Amino acid sequence: MSKGLFVKKSVKSLLDEASQKRHSFKRTLSALNLTAMGIGAIIGAGLFVLTGQAAAEYAGPGITVSFVLAGIVALFAALCYAEFASLIPISGSAYSYAYVTLGEFAAWMMGCVLTVEYLLSACTVAVGWSGYFTSLLTDFGLSIPAIFSSAPFVYDLDLGWSMSGNLINVPALLIVALMGVLVALGIKAAASFNNIMVIVKLAVVTLFIVCGIFYIKSDNLTPFIPSNTGNFGQYGFSGILRGAGVVFFAFIGFDALSTLAQEAKNPQKDLPKGMLGSLGICTVIYIIVGFILTGIVSYKMLDVADPIAVAVNALGPNFIWLRFFIKLAILAGLTSVILVMLLAQSRILFTIANDGLLPKAFCKINDKTKTPLFSTVIVTVLGMIIAGLFPVGILGQLVSMGTLLVFAIVCFGVLILRYKQPSLHRPFKVPFAPWVPLMGTIASVMQMMFLPGVTWLQLIVWLAIGCYVYFKYSIHHSVVRHKKR
Repeated sequence: MSKGLFVKKSVKSLLDEASQKRHSFKRTLSALNLTAMGIGAIIGAGLFVLTGQAAAEYAGPGITVSFVLAGIVALFAALCYAEFASLIPISGSAYSYAYVTLGEFAAWMMGCVLTVEYLLSACTVAVGWSGYFTSLLTDFGLSIPAIFSSAPFVYDLDLGWSMSGNLINVPALLIVALMGVLVALGIKAAASFNNIMVIVKLAVVTLFIVCGIFYIKSDNLTPFIPSNTGNFGQYGFSGILRGAGVVFFAFIGFDALSTLAQEAKNPQKDLPKGMLGSLGICTVIYIIVGFILTGIVSYKMLDVADPIAVAVNALGPNFIWLRFFIKLAILAGLTSVILVMLLAQSRILFTIANDGLLPKAFCKINDKTKTPLFSTVIVTVLGMIIAGLFPVGILGQLVSMGTLLVFAIVCFGVLILRYKQPSLHRPFKVPFAPWVPLMGTIASVMQMMFLPGVTWLQLIVWLAIGCYVYFKYSIHHSVVRHKKR
Protein backbone atom coordinates (compact mmCIF):
# COMPACT_ATOMS: atom_id res chain seq x y z
CA MET A 1 0.00 0.00 0.00
CA SER A 2 2.76 2.48 0.89
CA LYS A 3 4.26 2.10 -2.57
CA GLY A 4 0.85 2.82 -4.04
CA LEU A 5 0.68 6.13 -2.20
CA PHE A 6 3.45 7.44 -4.42
CA VAL A 7 2.24 6.03 -7.74
CA LYS A 8 2.47 8.75 -10.39
CA LYS A 9 0.70 9.63 -13.60
CA SER A 10 2.78 10.34 -16.68
CA VAL A 11 2.65 13.60 -18.59
CA LYS A 12 1.58 11.62 -21.66
CA SER A 13 -1.41 10.08 -19.86
CA LEU A 14 -2.58 13.54 -18.74
CA LEU A 15 -2.27 14.93 -22.26
CA ASP A 16 -4.27 11.95 -23.55
CA GLU A 17 -6.99 12.69 -20.97
CA ALA A 18 -7.15 16.32 -22.02
CA SER A 19 -7.67 15.35 -25.67
CA GLN A 20 -10.38 12.75 -25.09
CA LYS A 21 -13.69 13.68 -26.67
CA ARG A 22 -15.76 12.10 -23.95
CA HIS A 23 -15.11 15.00 -21.55
CA SER A 24 -17.15 17.22 -23.91
CA PHE A 25 -15.83 20.54 -22.58
CA LYS A 26 -16.23 23.42 -25.03
CA ARG A 27 -12.99 25.21 -25.96
CA THR A 28 -14.25 28.80 -26.11
CA LEU A 29 -11.79 30.88 -24.03
CA SER A 30 -9.20 33.11 -25.75
CA ALA A 31 -6.12 34.74 -24.18
CA LEU A 32 -8.17 37.91 -23.61
CA ASN A 33 -10.97 35.90 -21.97
CA LEU A 34 -8.43 34.20 -19.69
CA THR A 35 -6.80 37.51 -18.73
CA ALA A 36 -10.23 38.92 -17.92
CA MET A 37 -11.02 35.79 -15.91
CA GLY A 38 -7.77 36.28 -14.00
CA ILE A 39 -8.53 39.92 -13.22
CA GLY A 40 -12.07 38.96 -12.32
CA ALA A 41 -10.77 36.40 -9.84
CA ILE A 42 -7.88 38.41 -8.40
CA ILE A 43 -9.42 41.81 -7.68
CA GLY A 44 -11.98 41.11 -4.99
CA ALA A 45 -12.12 40.61 -1.26
CA GLY A 46 -8.35 40.83 -0.94
CA LEU A 47 -8.46 44.43 -2.13
CA PHE A 48 -11.92 45.50 -1.04
CA VAL A 49 -12.08 43.71 2.32
CA LEU A 50 -8.81 42.26 3.69
CA THR A 51 -6.66 45.29 2.85
CA GLY A 52 -8.38 47.23 5.61
CA GLN A 53 -8.12 44.45 8.15
CA ALA A 54 -4.43 43.80 7.45
CA ALA A 55 -3.62 47.52 7.70
CA ALA A 56 -5.58 47.95 10.93
CA GLU A 57 -4.28 44.88 12.74
CA TYR A 58 -0.79 44.26 11.36
CA ALA A 59 0.93 46.70 8.99
CA GLY A 60 -0.63 50.18 9.18
CA PRO A 61 0.13 52.33 6.08
CA GLY A 62 3.01 49.92 5.44
CA ILE A 63 0.40 47.62 3.91
CA THR A 64 1.74 48.81 0.54
CA VAL A 65 5.07 47.16 1.41
CA SER A 66 3.15 44.01 2.33
CA PHE A 67 1.57 44.08 -1.13
CA VAL A 68 4.98 44.38 -2.79
CA LEU A 69 6.34 41.39 -0.85
CA ALA A 70 3.25 39.29 -1.50
CA GLY A 71 3.35 40.27 -5.18
CA ILE A 72 6.93 39.06 -5.55
CA VAL A 73 6.03 35.66 -4.09
CA ALA A 74 2.97 35.52 -6.34
CA LEU A 75 5.15 36.24 -9.39
CA PHE A 76 7.46 33.32 -8.56
CA ALA A 77 4.42 31.06 -8.26
CA ALA A 78 2.79 32.45 -11.41
CA LEU A 79 5.88 31.67 -13.50
CA CYS A 80 5.90 28.10 -12.19
CA TYR A 81 2.16 27.74 -12.79
CA ALA A 82 2.63 29.03 -16.33
CA GLU A 83 5.26 26.36 -17.06
CA PHE A 84 3.06 23.58 -15.72
CA ALA A 85 -0.08 24.89 -17.46
CA SER A 86 1.69 24.98 -20.83
CA LEU A 87 3.18 21.54 -20.26
CA ILE A 88 0.05 19.87 -18.84
CA PRO A 89 -3.04 21.74 -20.12
CA ILE A 90 -5.62 19.90 -18.02
CA SER A 91 -8.24 21.19 -15.59
CA GLY A 92 -6.71 19.63 -12.46
CA SER A 93 -4.33 22.53 -11.70
CA ALA A 94 -1.92 21.82 -8.79
CA TYR A 95 -3.68 18.51 -8.13
CA SER A 96 -2.62 17.16 -11.54
CA TYR A 97 0.86 18.69 -11.25
CA ALA A 98 1.39 16.93 -7.92
CA TYR A 99 0.17 13.63 -9.43
CA VAL A 100 2.97 13.82 -12.00
CA THR A 101 5.76 14.91 -9.65
CA LEU A 102 4.97 13.60 -6.13
CA GLY A 103 2.41 10.83 -6.54
CA GLU A 104 -1.22 10.10 -5.77
CA PHE A 105 -1.35 10.78 -2.04
CA ALA A 106 0.32 14.19 -2.44
CA ALA A 107 -2.09 14.93 -5.29
CA TRP A 108 -5.05 14.08 -3.07
CA MET A 109 -3.69 16.38 -0.37
CA MET A 110 -3.35 19.11 -2.98
CA GLY A 111 -6.96 18.51 -3.96
CA CYS A 112 -7.97 19.04 -0.32
CA VAL A 113 -5.91 22.23 -0.08
CA LEU A 114 -7.31 23.54 -3.38
CA THR A 115 -10.76 23.14 -1.87
CA VAL A 116 -9.61 25.40 0.96
CA GLU A 117 -8.32 27.87 -1.62
CA TYR A 118 -11.20 27.98 -4.11
CA LEU A 119 -14.29 27.13 -2.09
CA LEU A 120 -13.36 29.14 1.00
CA SER A 121 -12.14 31.97 -1.21
CA ALA A 122 -15.59 32.20 -2.76
CA CYS A 123 -17.11 32.16 0.72
CA THR A 124 -14.75 34.88 2.00
CA VAL A 125 -15.66 37.12 -0.92
CA ALA A 126 -19.35 36.40 -0.34
CA VAL A 127 -19.05 37.61 3.27
CA GLY A 128 -17.37 40.78 2.01
CA TRP A 129 -20.09 41.16 -0.62
CA SER A 130 -22.66 40.99 2.16
CA GLY A 131 -20.91 43.82 4.05
CA TYR A 132 -20.94 46.09 1.02
CA PHE A 133 -24.52 45.18 0.13
CA THR A 134 -25.69 46.03 3.64
CA SER A 135 -23.75 49.31 3.52
CA LEU A 136 -25.36 50.24 0.20
CA LEU A 137 -28.86 49.55 1.51
CA THR A 138 -28.12 51.73 4.55
CA ASP A 139 -27.29 54.63 2.22
CA PHE A 140 -30.80 54.32 0.81
CA GLY A 141 -32.38 54.26 4.26
CA LEU A 142 -32.92 50.52 4.23
CA SER A 143 -31.38 47.93 6.50
CA ILE A 144 -31.10 44.22 7.05
CA PRO A 145 -31.15 43.25 10.73
CA ALA A 146 -27.73 42.08 11.92
CA ILE A 147 -29.28 38.77 12.90
CA PHE A 148 -29.78 38.06 9.17
CA SER A 149 -26.67 39.78 7.74
CA SER A 150 -23.82 38.65 10.00
CA ALA A 151 -22.15 35.37 10.92
CA PRO A 152 -23.35 33.53 14.04
CA PHE A 153 -19.77 32.45 14.78
CA VAL A 154 -16.94 34.89 15.55
CA TYR A 155 -13.27 34.33 16.33
CA ASP A 156 -10.82 36.43 18.34
CA LEU A 157 -7.09 35.64 18.61
CA ASP A 158 -7.23 36.12 22.39
CA LEU A 159 -10.72 34.85 23.24
CA GLY A 160 -11.14 32.11 20.64
CA TRP A 161 -14.51 31.09 19.16
CA SER A 162 -17.79 32.52 20.44
CA MET A 163 -21.38 33.08 19.38
CA SER A 164 -22.36 36.53 18.07
CA GLY A 165 -26.08 36.16 18.69
CA ASN A 166 -26.79 36.44 14.97
CA LEU A 167 -28.62 33.73 13.03
CA ILE A 168 -27.18 33.61 9.49
CA ASN A 169 -25.64 35.84 6.82
CA VAL A 170 -28.45 35.76 4.25
CA PRO A 171 -26.93 38.10 1.61
CA ALA A 172 -23.71 36.04 1.53
CA LEU A 173 -25.68 32.84 1.20
CA LEU A 174 -27.83 34.17 -1.66
CA ILE A 175 -24.98 35.55 -3.79
CA VAL A 176 -23.22 32.16 -3.68
CA ALA A 177 -26.46 30.53 -4.79
CA LEU A 178 -26.88 32.94 -7.72
CA MET A 179 -23.31 32.48 -8.94
CA GLY A 180 -23.67 28.72 -8.62
CA VAL A 181 -26.62 28.86 -11.00
CA LEU A 182 -24.59 30.90 -13.51
CA VAL A 183 -21.68 28.43 -13.34
CA ALA A 184 -24.11 25.60 -13.99
CA LEU A 185 -25.40 27.31 -17.15
CA GLY A 186 -22.09 26.94 -18.97
CA ILE A 187 -18.63 28.45 -19.56
CA LYS A 188 -19.75 30.84 -22.32
CA ALA A 189 -22.38 32.48 -20.13
CA ALA A 190 -19.96 32.66 -17.19
CA ALA A 191 -17.19 34.22 -19.32
CA SER A 192 -19.52 36.82 -20.83
CA PHE A 193 -20.81 37.83 -17.41
CA ASN A 194 -17.26 38.01 -16.07
CA ASN A 195 -16.11 40.29 -18.92
CA ILE A 196 -18.80 42.82 -18.03
CA MET A 197 -17.95 42.68 -14.34
CA VAL A 198 -14.23 43.19 -15.02
CA ILE A 199 -14.90 46.31 -17.10
CA VAL A 200 -17.05 47.73 -14.32
CA LYS A 201 -14.54 46.75 -11.64
CA LEU A 202 -11.54 48.37 -13.34
CA ALA A 203 -13.53 51.51 -14.07
CA VAL A 204 -14.51 51.83 -10.41
CA VAL A 205 -10.99 51.24 -9.09
CA THR A 206 -9.67 53.87 -11.49
CA LEU A 207 -12.36 56.31 -10.33
CA PHE A 208 -11.46 55.70 -6.68
CA ILE A 209 -7.78 56.33 -7.40
CA VAL A 210 -8.40 59.52 -9.39
CA CYS A 211 -10.74 61.01 -6.77
CA GLY A 212 -9.00 59.72 -3.64
CA ILE A 213 -5.49 60.87 -4.51
CA PHE A 214 -6.49 64.50 -3.80
CA TYR A 215 -7.70 63.65 -0.28
CA ILE A 216 -4.60 61.93 1.08
CA LYS A 217 -3.55 63.32 4.46
CA SER A 218 0.10 62.98 5.41
CA ASP A 219 -0.87 62.54 9.07
CA ASN A 220 -2.60 59.27 8.19
CA LEU A 221 0.61 57.96 6.61
CA THR A 222 2.80 58.88 9.60
CA PRO A 223 4.39 56.74 10.85
CA PHE A 224 4.40 54.73 7.65
CA ILE A 225 5.35 51.60 9.60
CA PRO A 226 3.87 51.87 13.15
CA SER A 227 6.07 50.73 16.03
CA ASN A 228 5.72 47.13 17.07
CA THR A 229 3.47 46.65 20.11
CA GLY A 230 5.75 44.05 21.64
CA ASN A 231 3.82 41.19 20.08
CA PHE A 232 5.14 39.51 16.97
CA GLY A 233 3.11 40.46 13.92
CA GLN A 234 1.48 43.56 15.41
CA TYR A 235 3.06 46.40 13.42
CA GLY A 236 6.76 46.97 12.88
CA PHE A 237 8.63 44.83 10.34
CA SER A 238 7.06 41.62 11.65
CA GLY A 239 3.66 43.23 11.06
CA ILE A 240 4.64 43.95 7.46
CA LEU A 241 5.50 40.27 7.01
CA ARG A 242 2.30 39.06 8.67
CA GLY A 243 0.33 41.57 6.62
CA ALA A 244 1.94 40.14 3.48
CA GLY A 245 0.78 36.67 4.51
CA VAL A 246 -2.77 37.93 5.02
CA VAL A 247 -3.08 40.07 1.87
CA PHE A 248 -1.54 37.27 -0.17
CA PHE A 249 -5.18 36.27 -0.43
CA ALA A 250 -5.52 39.28 -2.73
CA PHE A 251 -3.29 37.62 -5.34
CA ILE A 252 -5.25 34.41 -5.51
CA GLY A 253 -6.99 34.01 -8.82
CA PHE A 254 -4.40 33.69 -11.58
CA ASP A 255 -3.92 30.04 -10.58
CA ALA A 256 -7.65 29.41 -11.05
CA LEU A 257 -7.05 29.84 -14.78
CA SER A 258 -5.20 26.52 -14.81
CA THR A 259 -8.50 24.78 -14.01
CA LEU A 260 -9.92 26.11 -17.30
CA ALA A 261 -7.24 24.52 -19.49
CA GLN A 262 -9.68 22.16 -21.18
CA GLU A 263 -11.98 25.07 -22.04
CA ALA A 264 -9.26 27.29 -23.56
CA LYS A 265 -8.79 27.49 -27.33
CA ASN A 266 -4.99 27.34 -27.17
CA PRO A 267 -4.11 26.53 -23.56
CA GLN A 268 -0.36 26.03 -24.01
CA LYS A 269 0.10 29.62 -25.22
CA ASP A 270 -2.87 31.46 -23.78
CA LEU A 271 -2.75 30.23 -20.17
CA PRO A 272 0.70 31.73 -19.44
CA LYS A 273 -0.43 35.01 -21.05
CA GLY A 274 -3.60 35.08 -18.96
CA MET A 275 -1.84 34.25 -15.69
CA LEU A 276 1.09 36.65 -15.95
CA GLY A 277 -0.91 39.44 -17.58
CA SER A 278 -3.69 39.47 -15.00
CA LEU A 279 -1.21 39.24 -12.10
CA GLY A 280 0.88 42.15 -13.38
CA ILE A 281 -2.13 44.44 -13.86
CA CYS A 282 -3.57 43.64 -10.46
CA THR A 283 -0.30 44.03 -8.53
CA VAL A 284 0.11 47.62 -9.72
CA ILE A 285 -3.51 48.40 -8.80
CA TYR A 286 -3.11 46.91 -5.30
CA ILE A 287 -0.06 48.97 -4.41
CA ILE A 288 -1.71 52.21 -5.53
CA VAL A 289 -5.05 51.53 -3.83
CA GLY A 290 -3.40 50.43 -0.57
CA PHE A 291 -1.47 53.70 -0.42
CA ILE A 292 -4.50 55.88 -1.17
CA LEU A 293 -6.81 53.98 1.20
CA THR A 294 -4.53 54.43 4.23
CA GLY A 295 -3.88 58.02 3.19
CA ILE A 296 -7.55 59.02 3.17
CA VAL A 297 -8.42 57.62 6.61
CA SER A 298 -6.43 56.36 9.58
CA TYR A 299 -5.58 52.68 9.32
CA LYS A 300 -7.13 52.25 12.77
CA MET A 301 -10.58 52.84 11.22
CA LEU A 302 -10.25 50.15 8.58
CA ASP A 303 -10.89 46.96 10.56
CA VAL A 304 -14.35 46.58 9.00
CA ALA A 305 -15.98 44.47 6.31
CA ASP A 306 -16.16 47.43 3.89
CA PRO A 307 -12.98 49.57 4.22
CA ILE A 308 -13.26 51.14 0.77
CA ALA A 309 -16.74 52.32 1.69
CA VAL A 310 -15.33 53.90 4.87
CA ALA A 311 -12.75 55.78 2.77
CA VAL A 312 -15.38 56.95 0.28
CA ASN A 313 -17.64 58.17 3.10
CA ALA A 314 -14.68 60.14 4.49
CA LEU A 315 -14.46 62.16 1.27
CA GLY A 316 -17.53 64.10 2.39
CA PRO A 317 -21.06 64.91 1.18
CA ASN A 318 -19.84 66.31 -2.16
CA PHE A 319 -18.96 62.76 -3.15
CA ILE A 320 -22.29 61.15 -2.35
CA TRP A 321 -22.61 60.22 -6.02
CA LEU A 322 -19.25 58.47 -5.88
CA ARG A 323 -20.18 56.64 -2.70
CA PHE A 324 -23.26 55.03 -4.24
CA PHE A 325 -21.56 54.25 -7.52
CA ILE A 326 -18.45 52.72 -6.00
CA LYS A 327 -20.34 50.54 -3.55
CA LEU A 328 -22.62 49.26 -6.29
CA ALA A 329 -19.71 48.56 -8.64
CA ILE A 330 -17.65 46.87 -5.91
CA LEU A 331 -20.56 44.50 -5.45
CA ALA A 332 -20.32 43.66 -9.15
CA GLY A 333 -16.58 43.15 -8.85
CA LEU A 334 -16.83 40.83 -5.86
CA THR A 335 -19.52 38.91 -7.68
CA SER A 336 -17.11 38.00 -10.47
CA VAL A 337 -14.62 36.59 -7.95
CA ILE A 338 -17.26 34.30 -6.48
CA LEU A 339 -18.14 33.18 -10.00
CA VAL A 340 -14.57 32.25 -11.01
CA MET A 341 -13.77 30.49 -7.73
CA LEU A 342 -16.91 28.34 -7.86
CA LEU A 343 -16.07 27.59 -11.48
CA ALA A 344 -12.53 26.51 -10.54
CA GLN A 345 -13.68 24.38 -7.61
CA SER A 346 -16.18 22.46 -9.70
CA ARG A 347 -13.44 21.67 -12.26
CA ILE A 348 -11.07 20.45 -9.56
CA LEU A 349 -13.69 18.02 -8.24
CA PHE A 350 -14.36 16.88 -11.82
CA THR A 351 -10.69 16.00 -12.34
CA ILE A 352 -10.29 14.25 -8.99
CA ALA A 353 -13.41 12.15 -9.64
CA ASN A 354 -12.14 11.29 -13.11
CA ASP A 355 -9.19 9.62 -11.37
CA GLY A 356 -11.57 7.62 -9.19
CA LEU A 357 -10.68 9.39 -5.95
CA LEU A 358 -14.21 10.80 -5.64
CA PRO A 359 -17.52 9.23 -6.74
CA LYS A 360 -18.09 9.21 -10.51
CA ALA A 361 -21.09 11.53 -10.16
CA PHE A 362 -18.62 14.42 -9.74
CA CYS A 363 -17.14 13.91 -13.23
CA LYS A 364 -20.35 13.57 -15.23
CA ILE A 365 -20.81 16.29 -17.85
CA ASN A 366 -24.37 17.49 -18.45
CA ASP A 367 -25.32 17.07 -22.12
CA LYS A 368 -27.08 20.44 -22.36
CA THR A 369 -24.86 22.76 -20.34
CA LYS A 370 -21.54 20.94 -20.96
CA THR A 371 -20.67 21.46 -17.29
CA PRO A 372 -20.03 19.06 -14.38
CA LEU A 373 -23.48 19.76 -12.97
CA PHE A 374 -23.35 17.55 -9.87
CA SER A 375 -20.00 19.03 -8.83
CA THR A 376 -21.38 22.52 -9.30
CA VAL A 377 -24.43 21.81 -7.14
CA ILE A 378 -22.36 20.31 -4.30
CA VAL A 379 -19.86 23.20 -4.38
CA THR A 380 -22.67 25.75 -4.36
CA VAL A 381 -24.53 24.19 -1.44
CA LEU A 382 -21.36 23.88 0.66
CA GLY A 383 -20.43 27.47 -0.21
CA MET A 384 -23.83 28.72 0.89
CA ILE A 385 -23.50 27.02 4.27
CA ILE A 386 -19.97 28.28 4.96
CA ALA A 387 -20.62 31.84 3.77
CA GLY A 388 -23.73 32.03 5.89
CA LEU A 389 -22.06 30.91 9.13
CA PHE A 390 -18.45 32.16 9.34
CA PRO A 391 -16.75 35.60 9.49
CA VAL A 392 -14.49 37.02 6.79
CA GLY A 393 -11.23 37.29 8.78
CA ILE A 394 -10.83 33.67 9.82
CA LEU A 395 -11.81 32.41 6.36
CA GLY A 396 -9.37 34.73 4.60
CA GLN A 397 -6.35 33.66 6.64
CA LEU A 398 -7.10 29.98 6.08
CA VAL A 399 -7.37 30.60 2.34
CA SER A 400 -4.00 32.38 2.38
CA MET A 401 -2.46 29.44 4.24
CA GLY A 402 -3.84 26.89 1.79
CA THR A 403 -2.81 28.91 -1.24
CA LEU A 404 0.75 29.38 0.00
CA LEU A 405 1.05 25.63 0.53
CA VAL A 406 -0.22 24.97 -3.00
CA PHE A 407 2.19 27.51 -4.45
CA ALA A 408 5.11 25.95 -2.56
CA ILE A 409 4.27 22.51 -3.98
CA VAL A 410 3.87 23.85 -7.52
CA CYS A 411 7.21 25.66 -7.39
CA PHE A 412 8.90 22.59 -5.92
CA GLY A 413 7.22 20.43 -8.56
CA VAL A 414 8.84 22.45 -11.34
CA LEU A 415 12.23 21.71 -9.80
CA ILE A 416 11.48 17.99 -9.58
CA LEU A 417 10.24 17.71 -13.17
CA ARG A 418 13.12 19.78 -14.54
CA TYR A 419 15.53 17.36 -12.83
CA LYS A 420 13.76 14.07 -13.60
CA GLN A 421 12.38 14.81 -17.09
CA PRO A 422 14.48 17.63 -18.58
CA SER A 423 13.71 16.65 -22.19
CA LEU A 424 9.95 17.31 -21.98
CA HIS A 425 8.66 19.91 -24.42
CA ARG A 426 7.83 23.01 -22.40
CA PRO A 427 6.07 25.71 -24.48
CA PHE A 428 6.74 28.13 -21.60
CA LYS A 429 9.78 27.87 -19.34
CA VAL A 430 10.37 29.55 -15.99
CA PRO A 431 13.31 31.94 -16.45
CA PHE A 432 16.40 31.71 -14.25
CA ALA A 433 15.65 28.14 -13.17
CA PRO A 434 16.30 26.64 -10.70
CA TRP A 435 16.54 29.89 -8.73
CA VAL A 436 13.02 31.24 -9.38
CA PRO A 437 11.24 27.95 -8.47
CA LEU A 438 13.51 27.57 -5.44
CA MET A 439 12.83 31.13 -4.25
CA GLY A 440 9.11 30.63 -4.84
CA THR A 441 9.15 27.49 -2.68
CA ILE A 442 11.11 29.09 0.16
CA ALA A 443 9.18 32.39 0.09
CA SER A 444 5.80 30.61 0.16
CA VAL A 445 6.82 28.49 3.16
CA MET A 446 8.24 31.51 4.96
CA GLN A 447 5.02 33.49 4.49
CA MET A 448 3.09 30.57 5.94
CA MET A 449 5.20 30.89 9.10
CA PHE A 450 3.87 34.39 9.73
CA LEU A 451 0.21 33.36 9.80
CA PRO A 452 -1.49 32.82 13.21
CA GLY A 453 -1.25 29.46 14.97
CA VAL A 454 -5.01 28.93 14.81
CA THR A 455 -4.80 29.00 11.01
CA TRP A 456 -2.20 26.22 11.09
CA LEU A 457 -4.47 24.20 13.36
CA GLN A 458 -7.43 24.65 11.01
CA LEU A 459 -5.40 23.49 8.02
CA ILE A 460 -4.05 20.46 9.91
CA VAL A 461 -7.56 19.44 10.97
CA TRP A 462 -8.82 19.78 7.39
CA LEU A 463 -5.94 17.68 6.03
CA ALA A 464 -6.59 15.05 8.71
CA ILE A 465 -10.18 14.82 7.48
CA GLY A 466 -8.82 14.51 3.94
CA CYS A 467 -6.55 11.63 5.00
CA TYR A 468 -9.50 9.81 6.53
CA VAL A 469 -11.53 10.11 3.30
CA TYR A 470 -8.56 8.99 1.20
CA PHE A 471 -7.92 5.80 3.17
CA LYS A 472 -11.62 5.04 3.59
CA TYR A 473 -12.68 5.59 -0.04
CA SER A 474 -10.21 7.06 -2.52
CA ILE A 475 -7.38 4.57 -2.23
CA HIS A 476 -9.80 1.72 -2.98
CA HIS A 477 -11.22 3.35 -6.13
CA SER A 478 -8.08 4.89 -7.64
CA VAL A 479 -7.99 4.37 -11.40
CA VAL A 480 -4.18 4.64 -11.52
CA ARG A 481 -3.65 2.11 -8.70
CA HIS A 482 -5.94 -0.41 -10.37
CA LYS A 483 -4.07 -0.02 -13.66
CA LYS A 484 -0.77 -0.63 -11.88
CA ARG A 485 -2.10 -3.93 -10.55
